[in-house]
Amino acid sequence: MKRISIGALVLLLMLGSYLLGRHRSPRAAVTATKDSRTVLYWVDPMHPDYKSDHPGVAPDCGMQLEPVYAESVASSASSSVPMTPGMVGIDSEKQQLFGIRVAPVEWSSGKENVRALGRVLPEDTRVYRLNAGMEGFIRETFEDSPGAFVRKNQKLATYYGGDILAVASGFLAATAGIPGSNGKDGARSVPFPGAVAKQGQSSVQGYTDRLRNLGMSDAQIQEISETRLLPDTINIVSPVDGFVLARNISPGQHFEHSTEFYRIADLNRVWIVADILGNEAKRFRPGTAARIVLEGEGKTFTARVTDILPQVDPSTRTLKLRLEAENPGFVLRPDMFVDVDLPITRPAGLSVPADSVIDSGREQRVYVERSPGVFEPRDLQAGARFGDRVEIVKGLSEGERVVSAGTFLVDSESRLRSVPSVTPHQEPPQKVAPKPSTSTAVSANMVKDAACGMMIDASKAVAEGRTITRDGVTYYFCSDRCKRKFSEQPEHVLAANPSGPRS
Repeated sequence: MKRISIGALVLLLMLGSYLLGRHRSPRAAVTATKDSRTVLYWVDPMHPDYKSDHPGVAPDCGMQLEPVYAESVASSASSSVPMTPGMVGIDSEKQQLFGIRVAPVEWSSGKENVRALGRVLPEDTRVYRLNAGMEGFIRETFEDSPGAFVRKNQKLATYYGGDILAVASGFLAATAGIPGSNGKDGARSVPFPGAVAKQGQSSVQGYTDRLRNLGMSDAQIQEISETRLLPDTINIVSPVDGFVLARNISPGQHFEHSTEFYRIADLNRVWIVADILGNEAKRFRPGTAARIVLEGEGKTFTARVTDILPQVDPSTRTLKLRLEAENPGFVLRPDMFVDVDLPITRPAGLSVPADSVIDSGREQRVYVERSPGVFEPRDLQAGARFGDRVEIVKGLSEGERVVSAGTFLVDSESRLRSVPSVTPHQEPPQKVAPKPSTSTAVSANMVKDAACGMMIDASKAVAEGRTITRDGVTYYFCSDRCKRKFSEQPEHVLAANPSGPRS
């Protein structure tokens, strides 16, 4: 009975294996037909020099080995472009996977808007400085705080000086009994020829000028001429409708000759000064219209370029572009920051997408597609940037195709595949460990990794600092992991790799 049970169990197992095989065989066939390409060998994605005849993991970093297909090698071999140092080949599948795209070099032109930061300044010709014409002291001040809006001929302050009475008395004497002496501005005017001698005219004009020189306004001179009264003080009045930018006096203050009392600005028209780069200066000519934008307020103004100032800002290396704008409602105030939109015409020339150019500061580079999937690095000279495109001055021709997306990935791959040379400050290895004898011809610069046994480039290991000198022998490693493994247990590693490099 026991034998019968065992026999039945064996039959059931055989039947289950048969059915499972029939069920899985179509899947296997489907899987095999999904990719009909022939695999030549597998490579380490971090170290393409390492090759294997079977799939697995890389001995240095533990990454999965990648297959190399005969079709991709054949397509690379059929290319008429010889592979030079720095060139990189990326098949169409990887380009699609990594998002690498190319774009043609185009001959283009057009108009662009350049936005610059501007600062509002009062126009110099509309700024008035009220100075003292003699020595004296301030008696009173009236609503003259900085920032206050004042009207023309509005009294701001009064002051007294020792020369006032003498000059005012001479003015009254010169105008006494002279017909037509009471003009609108206090100066003498003659109603008919020959009414007054020429000497009288000169006397009135001279005293009028002396009163003005002391700081008296034309309105006060007119008042003295009409009332025939000597003034006790001189009134300081605003010459225009404007804003008080500065006040330098207070009641009872003594002042010297030429002391500045007030600085008043007429802000009906203002200047706007914007910073621009030196190579952009030639694109803006006097009369060019610009748009002024107040952020947060939604207000815009129209301005015109008046001049490009010759001074260069030593900290930013920029030039000052001066614009002039009308200021209705006095919305634009001194020292206010605004955005300046300047339209410029882009000259016709070659251009590429801005993402195509890798600018290291010392050099500018793009990757040109020499043939499908083959990219060559090329140094060039780039010009100004317009929106999402960059002007090309030298280095490319119209119609060439450059990498426009994924440029940094292509650049990294190119640098990885370029064999670096030993830099001048690094000493070449004094003792090179002998290489193991193999039937395959190995380059004179190739040595065996003492930890994992992979063949690597000695100069590359030196350049990347992956060497250890022990007992007079220099050992080379493909990765930091192998170097660390060797340094932790050198005897164990050397025992496991008796054919490792020794001097």
